[in-house]
Amino acid sequence: MADDLTTGGTVLPITRWGTPVMHAPTRAVTDFDDDLRTLARDMFATMHAAQGVGLAATQVGVDLSMFVFECPDDDDVVQTGVVCNPEVTVPEARDRVLDATEEGCLSYPGGYQLLARPDHAVCTGQDAHGNPVTIEGTGLLARCLQHETDHLGGTVFGDRLSTRARRLLSKQHEELAHLYPDDWPVTPRRTSAG
Repeated sequence: MADDLTTGGTVLPITRWGTPVMHAPTRAVTDFDDDLRTLARDMFATMHAAQGVGLAATQVGVDLSMFVFECPDDDDVVQTGVVCNPEVTVPEARDRVLDATEEGCLSYPGGYQLLARPDHAVCTGQDAHGNPVTIEGTGLLARCLQHETDHLGGTVFGDRLSTRARRLLSKQHEELAHLYPDDWPVTPRRTSAG
C-alpha cells in the first residue's frame, strides 16, 4: 500500500502541542496528487527519524486528514501504510476490551502516561492514491490507529487523561524538553550528557 512512499522523503520538524494546527479538526483530503504523496514520503522520513510508529499530518504542521504508520500489531507483524480521511471503529459494550498501556506523542516528547484504549480497532479511509483501505489493528497498532485519527480531529492524547495524569505528563515533558531541539527530529535529540 505505501511501499513506494516509505523512502525518499525529507525530515521535517515535528509540530508541538499548543500549536493551533494540533488542536483543530483537519480538512478532508480531496486531491490525491503528487504533492500529497510527497507529503506522505516526508512524513515517513520524519516518523523514522523520530523513531515513532505513527505520524499525523498535523504533526508536521499540515491541516490535512492523513496519517502514516509503521507499527507492529499484537502478533508483532509490522503493518505500514498511509490513511487519508480515516474513520476508526472500536468494539462496543461487551465486545470492548480496554488495554491500559503507557502512551506518548512525538508532538509532546518525553512524556508518557497510562491511557486505556480498546485493544482492537478498524480504520477505514483511502490510501495516497485515493483507493479505499481498511486496516484492522490489535495491540499497539490498535492504539496507533486511534491516536493518529484523534490527531486529525484536533484531539491530543493528553485531552483523554485525568487532570492529575495530565499534570504528571506535563512534568515529564518539561523535565526532558531540553533534549529536543525546536526543529527535532531535523536536529537529532540531544543526549542527556550533551
